[in-house]
Order: sequence, then structure tokens, then C-alpha cells
Amino acid sequence: MAAHLTRRIVSGEVEDGRAPSELDISREFGVSRVVARETLKILASLDIVDVAQGRRVVVRPRAEWDYLNPLLIEWLPGEIVGELLQELHQMRWLLEPELAAMAAAGVTEETLGRLRDELDRMAALETDPNAYLEVDHEFHMEICRAADNRILDRIMYSARWLGTASRRITNEAPAALRKATADHTEIYEALVARDPARAREAMRKHLANNSTLLAEKEKQTRRATRR
Repeated sequence: MAAHLTRRIVSGEVEDGRAPSELDISREFGVSRVVARETLKILASLDIVDVAQGRRVVVRPRAEWDYLNPLLIEWLPGEIVGELLQELHQMRWLLEPELAAMAAAGVTEETLGRLRDELDRMAALETDPNAYLEVDHEFHMEICRAADNRILDRIMYSARWLGTASRRITNEAPAALRKATADHTEIYEALVARDPARAREAMRKHLANNSTLLAEKEKQTRRATRR
């Protein structure tokens, strides 16, 4: 019910910013008030609605929704998810090159060993996109942890669901995983050299390649929609 109501709100079916009340939900779906109340709690937890005792249920501005929540990502239409992935990539451009530079300045041998193991796993998983995706994510989080900034670490971790969606798209391209392994190897080598400038540039190159793949996927989607 929460998914259905979210899609209804996104489509503009809810007028004047007024979301269905407990009574409305109970009557429409034939459920108890308790179930209706829990449905509204889910929407409120996603910052989609405000629920206050004795007041109507109000839809919050879309800019304030919790777009890092995996539930919301599953319920939004594809075009909006596509926009969010582009915005995620902008965030990665702002943060990850600097995180790589910070990591290069203080990376430990222990961390380098884990990164080397993950690179070896990537090379072995280039024909298995789903398994590759998990190792790819852990490689980037290992760099984030090496930067030793807890706030940036939590920002990156919170965006993991969107990051997973983004990697699923970029990993679909022909030879994408082989190229990704090569990019990650360059980042790793810059970290081994403890060279912040080189690590920053290697991460930028990797993100630029991802940006190209995302743009190509968006073009393909638009062409398919026109047909």
C-alpha cells in the first residue's frame, strides 16, 4: 500500500498536497485502521508525508524526500531514478577524488593488502556482474575508510543503494568490467605510491568513464521510449 500510494503521489493524483488519511486508506484497501496507520508511518519515515495528531496528512515537498532509502528507490518511476543516478554521480565527482587523495596520504599496508585482494577478485569476476558489483562497492568503501573521515564515510555508505543501481547500469556495457578493473588498478597503484595527486586523477578518470556509460545508457533508454 505504501508503494502504491507513493506512486500515486509521484504521478500527481494527490491534489492540493493532501495525502489519504487513515480512514481513506482503510476504506479504499479494505484494511484495519492499524494497518492504515502503519502505512502512513512508512511514508512518514521516507519523509514523503507529515502525519500529526488531529491534522490532515500532508505531502512534503519532493526535494525533502529520503532519496537514499532503498524502499523509495524501488518505488520511484525509472525516469526519476535516472535523474537521481545523475545526481549521485555529481556527488561522487565532488567527493571521491578527494577521498582517494586523502587515502593516498595515509594508507596502511593492511589496507593496501585488502585492496589488492579485491582487485584480484574483480579480475576473476569479470563475467559475473552481480558478484563484481559487491567487490567494486567494497573497494571504494575501503578507500573511503582509509581517508579516515567518519562523516564522509557515512555519506558514502548512506548512498550505497543508489551506488548499486548505478553500477548495475555501467556494468552492462560491453567490456565494462574489464575496463573497470583497469581503472581500479590505476587507483590502487597510485595509493601504493602514496601519491595524492595521482590518486585523485585516477579516480577522476574512473568516474569519467562511468559518466560516459551512464550517458550512453540514457540515450538508449530515450530511443527505446520514442519507439
